[in-house]
Amino acid sequence: MKRILKLLIPPVFIKICYKTGILKPYNNQIIRYPKNENDEQSLDMYFDPEYAKILDTWGIDTTWLEIQTLLVNCKGKVLDIACGTGVTIDILKKYKDLDVYGCDISDLLIKKAEDRGIAGNNLLVTDATKMAYSDNYFDYSYSIGSLEHFTEKGIEKFIAEASRVTQKSSMHMIPTSKSGENEGWMSTSTTIQTFYNNSDAWWTAKFKKNFKEVYMLNSIWHDGISYGRWFICKK
Repeated sequence: MKRILKLLIPPVFIKICYKTGILKPYNNQIIRYPKNENDEQSLDMYFDPEYAKILDTWGIDTTWLEIQTLLVNCKGKVLDIACGTGVTIDILKKYKDLDVYGCDISDLLIKKAEDRGIAGNNLLVTDATKMAYSDNYFDYSYSIGSLEHFTEKGIEKFIAEASRVTQKSSMHMIPTSKSGENEGWMSTSTTIQTFYNNSDAWWTAKFKKNFKEVYMLNSIWHDGISYGRWFICKK
């Protein structure tokens, strides 16, 4: 079952998980970072302990290998934007030339990262569209399977913020449509998470608004409607 879930995330098609009992609705009160325009997104699952368990496994054979390849020869401070439970940060700690930080909108997920042993000083609850870091604080930044879940306005702010806090380059893994069309905002009865499933060109244009050079690399990850792509953005 874990291998199936890894192939489906991101974007997530996990309504079946609720129907079969793999995931159970989280009925406790959700405490969020202060509300903003991103409340148009489906954010509740990021505060669900059962969903946090899925985040601990999905990238084992795909994106978590790829981010190591991208950063292995880098040095300096690195920011994992929307870091979830901190698994990727934990994987990267073996690279002694990297000082990896993480941020996420979910206090629950940041607490999970702390419980994993990641230093609290390197973690922050903050909104990726308005991050509480100074300009050029990091040498590098990255996100994995996160950016597509923002609204279009949120995507543009996210990318602008990634550029603002990063000195050298910022790397983002997202799904793009296998059809090559801009399929738009996916929010149907078969999807729990809302997300954009748009073309390579659509995403490239978004990144080029804030970065001088943008390169696209294929990811191993894919699902039925999307290819995984890495967008490597240089300032």
